[in-house]
Amino acid sequence: MSNWMDVVAIDDFRSGTCRVVKTDEVEIAVFNIDGRYYAIDNLCSHEEAELSTGKLERDEIICPLHGAHFSLVTGEALTAPAYENIRTYPVRINNGWLEVDSELQWDVA
Repeated sequence: MSNWMDVVAIDDFRSGTCRVVKTDEVEIAVFNIDGRYYAIDNLCSHEEAELSTGKLERDEIICPLHGAHFSLVTGEALTAPAYENIRTYPVRINNGWLEVDSELQWDVA
């Protein structure tokens, strides 16, 4: 079962920016990188800092607290001090809106 949620109208979502969606259980950070959209858990797996406030570098987000890098594509923890991956979420464009599915989630193996 899916739970698609509206995030933002595509026309209002500039490249290089992030929007945060809150569900009952998690916060999801949604990024626009040159028209490619990624959704990940908003909390770093190391110290639970908000990744939405981190620095974007290509298809990676850098945690603002201790500098751990995460892949926006896979959720993989790429550098110390983070060793645990974060979840990613499917995104789609529907009727001009970017949507995220908070029910379907997976971890990097």
